[in-house]
Amino acid sequence: DYIFYTDWMWTSFVVFSISQSTMLVVGAIYYMLFTGVPGTATYYATIMTIYTWVAKGAWFALGYPYDFIVVPIWIPSAMLLDLTYWATRRNKHAAIIIGGSLVGLSLPLFNMVNLLLVRDPLEVAFKYPRPTLPAYMTPIEPQVGKFYNS
Repeated sequence: DYIFYTDWMWTSFVVFSISQSTMLVVGAIYYMLFTGVPGTATYYATIMTIYTWVAKGAWFALGYPYDFIVVPIWIPSAMLLDLTYWATRRNKHAAIIIGGSLVGLSLPLFNMVNLLLVRDPLEVAFKYPRPTLPAYMTPIEPQVGKFYNS
């Protein structure tokens, strides 16, 4: 798991940044446009943060290291989105374009700082080895020469 993360670290950072930015903006803007309630993106981001804390706790309870799950930094980007929505109440398209751009630019930045604080995955891999191998991966000792003297 850890080696895979190390190999695909940059790719997963880009993919997660795009998907999380999109998830936050589309969900929050959709809700704000149809309800007209400002402050919704921050509420949405808070719920996602709490949900990720719960997931982090669940993985920790299963014996994984504490920073195996990294909680993304959604809330500051969501606050920027709410601020944009408040500033552009008369123009819904401006809220989507400006707010979406601010989230798309700020969320990867916040998460990059967040990821710099995580311990090195290779260091973690040696401290927390996988507990067991599945049966089909268990090595079988070679039987060569076993009956040589009989």
